[in-house]
Amino acid sequence: MNAIYYVSYKLKKDVDVAEFLDVSKKLNDGYISKQKGYISWKQLNHGETWADMLIFESMEDLQNFQNNSNNPDELALKFYSFINLPSCKFHPYTVEVDHK
Repeated sequence: MNAIYYVSYKLKKDVDVAEFLDVSKKLNDGYISKQKGYISWKQLNHGETWADMLIFESMEDLQNFQNNSNNPDELALKFYSFINLPSCKFHPYTVEVDHK
């Protein structure tokens, strides 16, 4: 079954959302999409709260992604610079049922 890495967070004050989304795309194209088992990354927004939903083929792939992310590269550091890091809430999920 697929696995989902769900992270909710708030951006720092006065962040340029268009620039944040551009940096997100560069991070996805340059790093995240190249990870084993990567399926997709969806960015969600509701008011001040943002969420990233990264989908991987398996929980093992998701855990490998997490482990590989412990040493962030320049793209990831730029992405993190937009985020109020204490507001982050991380949740790994296994997809039990996929209603299509």
